Amino acid sequence: MARTKVQKKEILEKLETIVKDAQSIVFVNFHGLNVANTTQVRRKLKSEKVGFFVSKKSLTRKVLEGRKFEGTLPELMGEVGVAYGADLIAPAREVYGFQNKYKGNISILGGVFEGKFMSKEEMTAIALIPSQKTLQAMFVNVINSPIQGFVMALDQIAKKKTA
Repeated sequence: MARTKVQKKEILEKLETIVKDAQSIVFVNFHGLNVANTTQVRRKLKSEKVGFFVSKKSLTRKVLEGRKFEGTLPELMGEVGVAYGADLIAPAREVYGFQNKYKGNISILGGVFEGKFMSKEEMTAIALIPSQKTLQAMFVNVINSPIQGFVMALDQIAKKKTA
């Protein structure tokens, strides 16, 4: 069904807002995903504070080419949606999780990260970065490890002296 000029204008405005406000954007091919799975994907993304918007590729290209991003826009093939969020890594990480769950039905096509167009491979690498809470836990473990080893060594010394 063809869109009216008013509908296209509304879509362009929505895309402009997304591109302006989002910290990172992931281009998602969701070919072959049924309605139930699409609803599940949208709910999970929403719970992680990641938005998902689908529009015609020509409208998406028009908005993205109007912005001055470095690099070249990745090829947008198939049915394309845009995952976006205020967190730099969350959109890519969440889409990557669905990519493994719905093999062949969802895939990352590329994205925009820190004002640069990124390829599929670069966005996949970004998706593999752990969440901030996980990184903080890993950091605490690194700091705690030498202290824990020192305490265990002191405990063994104390046991030998009392024996």
